[in-house]
Amino acid sequence: MAAAPPAYADVVARIARAAQACGRDPADVTLVAVSKQQPWEAIAPVLAAGHTVFGENRVQEAMARWAGEADGLALHLIGPLQTNKAKEAVGFFDVIESLDREKLARVLAEEVQRQGRLPRLYVQVNTGEEAQKAGVLPADADGFIAACRTSYGLNPEGLMCIPPLAEPPGPHFALLAKIAARNGLAKLSMGMSDDFETAIRFGATSVRVGSAIFGTRT
Repeated sequence: MAAAPPAYADVVARIARAAQACGRDPADVTLVAVSKQQPWEAIAPVLAAGHTVFGENRVQEAMARWAGEADGLALHLIGPLQTNKAKEAVGFFDVIESLDREKLARVLAEEVQRQGRLPRLYVQVNTGEEAQKAGVLPADADGFIAACRTSYGLNPEGLMCIPPLAEPPGPHFALLAKIAARNGLAKLSMGMSDDFETAIRFGATSVRVGSAIFGTRT
């Protein structure tokens, strides 16, 4: 195993400090290294250091990037998923974090039955109720989670959110945690390069960090 790149090692250390500061075990927080749009020469050193969990935004891009390289890894789809890409997403990703509407739930359920493969699922919640952003509205989250379970036979394991850029993230993380708790969901995917330490304080079980590890995308 190669030495960890300094930026990656720094993020790992910051996650550990943030967890310990609020009495949590750092091992309970998974780092999803967001490799979307990154050149392979930026990703390879992180992979060589033993990191195994990566996040991608687009199905086709991810399949091209990780072809022949995905053994032993956990690949997360963290971007919006179109229904016409559901077949590929179910077949390729280990985790789909952007389940956000009944049409997609139905198509995913059909693909799971067809392929006999069930990725872990997160419901994306649009905590800021932003028109341009994917995700179920907070007021609709309970009903949607129930529909996933009862109508489609899908059992999401957690929730994901992306707070508005112009607002403090803490209240959005608190809202996501509250929705998860009342629906019996144990996992919270929240926090990115600028706010992952705050997310950990609010109970994040995974954080999605790209630029702090790999630098700004070109």
